[in-house]
Amino acid sequence: MLTHRVIACLDVRGNRVVKGRQFVELRDVGDPCELALRYERQGADEIVFLDISATPDERASLLEVARRTAERLFIPLTIGGGIRSADDAAAALRAGADKISVNSAIVRRPELLADCAARFGSQCVVASIDALRAVAGATADDPRGPTAATPVATVATPPTPGGYEVVTHGGRTRTGLDAIAWARECVRRGAGEILLTSIDRDGARTGYDLELTRAVSDAVHVPVIASGGAGRAEDLVDAIRVGGADAVLVAGILHDGLVTIEAIKQRLAADGIFVRRTA
Repeated sequence: MLTHRVIACLDVRGNRVVKGRQFVELRDVGDPCELALRYERQGADEIVFLDISATPDERASLLEVARRTAERLFIPLTIGGGIRSADDAAAALRAGADKISVNSAIVRRPELLADCAARFGSQCVVASIDALRAVAGATADDPRGPTAATPVATVATPPTPGGYEVVTHGGRTRTGLDAIAWARECVRRGAGEILLTSIDRDGARTGYDLELTRAVSDAVHVPVIASGGAGRAEDLVDAIRVGGADAVLVAGILHDGLVTIEAIKQRLAADGIFVRRTA
């Protein structure tokens, strides 16, 4: 029986974990190593470090944090953000990561997926896709709508065939790529997993975008991680039952102490979803 994973995500800037909504209004929530170990004790199946900084100095700091964490962590660690080449991926893996996650770099150069898969194996390569629902009414200059605080993000018409557009830079940069087709292309090029984030739902705590998650889950044969929107344990149940996700990623509700991973897994198990049980 397939075991569904609960993954704790830590957005890291420099050597601190931060969290916001739609990648803005960031606030400090703690030390990456200590939080990773806390979530491991709660029963997390994996940890994801996402570097959201833009400077090489802070990226080097993240790799040092990863080394310090990997020495004490007994569950898989994924590192993403700022990986622009196979050499960058190698540096992350040498720092203790089990997998690397790539996003905007593969939009610019899709060959990077094949390069990393050939060098390290597809099981190490996660294609991270940020997607916005395509509806009428937005402008091309600001795909998230009139203001950065708009609760539901939008992208300008004409919509992509699948109804969702791949975006980068926290939803501010359009790519013209259809999210469902792009997921297929990423897998074709060597991605062993898809990390799918709904920018519309990120930080909103209104539940995952189930339509998006189901569309991508049905389109690819590799595991899909649902991300963006978890507000309660029931949302994770829906992401798996309705959205077809193989794994669910959570961040803000853990950082704020609204729920624990142990409680999430108890809720999943009560709904008949097979998970690795906590001690």
